[in-house]
Amino acid sequence: MAVALADTGLLAGAVVLAALGGEAFLRAIVGAAGAFRVPKAVVATTLAACATSSPEMVVSTVAALSGAPQIGLGDALGSNVANIALIFGLALLFAPVRAAAGGLGADYTLALAAPLLTFLFLMDGVLSRAEALLLLAVFAGWLIWTVRAAHASRSGARETSASTLPVGRIVLFGLFGLACLMLAGRLFVLGASGVAASFGVGGYVVGVLLVAFGTSLPELVTVLLSRLRGHDDIGVGTLIGSNLFNGLAIVGVAGLIHPIAVPRAEVALTLACGVVALLLLRPNADGLIGRGRGVLLLLLYAGFVWGTLQ
Repeated sequence: MAVALADTGLLAGAVVLAALGGEAFLRAIVGAAGAFRVPKAVVATTLAACATSSPEMVVSTVAALSGAPQIGLGDALGSNVANIALIFGLALLFAPVRAAAGGLGADYTLALAAPLLTFLFLMDGVLSRAEALLLLAVFAGWLIWTVRAAHASRSGARETSASTLPVGRIVLFGLFGLACLMLAGRLFVLGASGVAASFGVGGYVVGVLLVAFGTSLPELVTVLLSRLRGHDDIGVGTLIGSNLFNGLAIVGVAGLIHPIAVPRAEVALTLACGVVALLLLRPNADGLIGRGRGVLLLLLYAGFVWGTLQ
């Protein structure tokens, strides 16, 4: 009973920290958009996505350095499924999201192409260092293009993104919020792992499902609070950007440190679910992503969990 109470306490602490950190981090994103005079979606796709993907980067790097890069690959790809199918699916239950199909742009197209490229590289069962380096090169090219596009859009966003926070406070909010979110993710993984162990759930399932969800907790809180505060562009941008960081940068770093040998069949389900989730993210002709799409995304995630447990 003592262990169960301790695990429950960890989960409760994760929820409290996630709420505090998410609010602070969201304020930092909005403030940074005003300070840099760029659209909030651009800040979300780059800075916010990079920050919320930092738990996956830590897990993947440590796993690769320990000679087990498969853990990092599974965490990064599993988090991508959780980001869209679970997190955005939950967000859509609050209310539909309006975002013109063309507004998703090149980031969305690249997010679709990244898992296909990864699967192509894993056709022989190994992600080599050369292939990992190519993933990093694609990521670097996307990041350079995004920064240049943001610079070009500064004058257009000047009137609509006026910052009311000084830069120092933006930095403090960002660091505090991110620290709380990362700690919340860690507490969630520890608590959920303890609960799973008490029910006899195996380590592989804990890693693929619980660790992936725990490292996706920053995205979950950021997206849900963005919805509640009326910043849908931040939520969508954070998820797409996080998928690009996970699929290109994190997998690339892990593979560069240590070649990743994994059976093709093991990653096929995860990559396929990631692509289908992104396709369900595309708005209708009227520019609306409705609640019905959220239900489909949640059903997809349930199918992904069921398939992983088989």
